[in-house]
Amino acid sequence: MFHLIQIFDKDIVAKPVQDFLEGFTLIFVSIILEALPFIILGSFISSLIQMFVTEQTIVRIIPKNRFLGLFFASLIGLIFPVCECAIVPITRRLVKKGVPIHIAITFMMAVPIVNPIVLASTKYAFVGANYMVYLRGFLGFTSAILIGHVVGILQGRRSPLRSNILSNTTSCSCGHDHDSKSCDNNDNNHSHHHNHHEECCGDHSAVSRFNIMGKILDTLRHTSIEFYDVGKFLILGAFLSTMMQTLIPRDTLLSIGDGSISSILMMMILAFVLSICSESDAFIARTFLGQFTTGSIVGFLLFGPMIDIKNTIMLASSFKIKFVIKLISIIALVCFGMSMLVNFIGL
Repeated sequence: MFHLIQIFDKDIVAKPVQDFLEGFTLIFVSIILEALPFIILGSFISSLIQMFVTEQTIVRIIPKNRFLGLFFASLIGLIFPVCECAIVPITRRLVKKGVPIHIAITFMMAVPIVNPIVLASTKYAFVGANYMVYLRGFLGFTSAILIGHVVGILQGRRSPLRSNILSNTTSCSCGHDHDSKSCDNNDNNHSHHHNHHEECCGDHSAVSRFNIMGKILDTLRHTSIEFYDVGKFLILGAFLSTMMQTLIPRDTLLSIGDGSISSILMMMILAFVLSICSESDAFIARTFLGQFTTGSIVGFLLFGPMIDIKNTIMLASSFKIKFVIKLISIIALVCFGMSMLVNFIGL
């Protein structure tokens, strides 16, 4: 009898643990699989910018007028559809190329929202509620310009990049970034990097410049480096996001989000924690329609693509911590204000 009770108790304990592990695995793997293609795409586009786009080209295509430049950056997603999973390495590359911070941040905020794939998925998710598409597109466009403008004013001409990103890398003529220590002949630990630098910048540089195959190989090599840089932080962010989803019951989240203000705060926190790609987050938001205020749904659709757990970690790996905290604070205030505006209007 005592033996049977022991087995019964063991089963009672094992069942919740098994359910937790199954739920954790499912959510964690789904986040990684969902984000992975876009991380690869972002790393590849980042490499293309590094290989083929010069600072002079970027400066030439961006309007000289500050507000025209912000307008241009906020609409570039219409022809450059990338979700927030892929935007951080591209933004880092643009800043390193000398693009003004207000333009780079506007670009980073707008592209994951103001792009045809995201707007189409939103329309498909909110069948019969097309106003959500217009709200998301217009408020995303407006918020990105406002955030970029404010960040530009507060940051000024100071570089937001970490010192190791600026000083420990140099760009050679073939477009690679190299650790500045890698060309020190006295450091045996970096000898393989030095050899690669010589291979890149020596006899093969001319081939890479004039030979398409050489350019392709260089781009792929740089993509793998960029992917490794960003991918490890994606995994950490996905892990933290999954822990939050599996430990906090959904009923608890719903019970908190009854009020106008509290529902907005809860949906913004949820967007930050869930870390869902902007191509698919509308389908999650649709499940809260009718239970949460319209403004809180808009807050979810704006805040999540602009910043979430995995993006915060990726940003912290490249940008100064003070800048990241300042950026997140501005994003939160602007998105909260836009959501309150929607609730105030009574949509």
